[in-house]
Amino acid sequence: MIPPDLPLRLKELPSHDQPRERLRDHGAAALSDAELLAILLRVGVAGTGVMQLAQQLLAEHRGWRGLMRADYATLCRQHGLGEAKAATVKAALEIGRRILITGGEERFQIRSPSDAANLLMVEMGHLDQEHLRTILLDTKNNVQTISTVYIGSVNSALIRVGEVFKEAIRRNSTALILAHNHPSGDPTPSTEDILVTRQIVEAGNLLDCDVLDHLVIGAGKYISMRERGLGFG
Repeated sequence: MIPPDLPLRLKELPSHDQPRERLRDHGAAALSDAELLAILLRVGVAGTGVMQLAQQLLAEHRGWRGLMRADYATLCRQHGLGEAKAATVKAALEIGRRILITGGEERFQIRSPSDAANLLMVEMGHLDQEHLRTILLDTKNNVQTISTVYIGSVNSALIRVGEVFKEAIRRNSTALILAHNHPSGDPTPSTEDILVTRQIVEAGNLLDCDVLDHLVIGAGKYISMRERGLGFG
């Protein structure tokens, strides 16, 4: 018998409860969220088995999205994690995010402002500084990559318009979507946001790279500046 004060490893679970064996026999799709997370964690902590630890983490963060929003330092401080496990979890979630936006031949296609917002809101809606990012698109509006252009106040006096298009030019992107967050949680565009948008749209026209939209992201919500007619036209 395993003493109750020792962490329970995956290999110490009953065979029918071992996530790795279930994955081998039935495929990854058959596993629960907790089982998938337990495989990443590998071992629990004293008094808490690895499956219980995985369930606790998912419950505390309200699922994968919450774990993705949590920064590395926060996860490191979680009971039962530490640097190695936190790094494994963050790396796995980032791999999933990258697959979503650059999934080989079946790249994510932007058809509406909500498509673009869904790529960014989980993370950007909870940042404590303003980030200005670009979603770079090909001729079919498929996502090529998401690039962070600037961190800090989105201010026309500070932003170099050339930096906004630097990666787009390198990748020969035909269009891009701007996005920045408001740490206050209120996505209402400011006068400065409108001025910045107008300047970048004009530069895009000169560089033959269409600026399709500028999203302002708040806490769980966003505003499309093109839909509002702000900075466009």
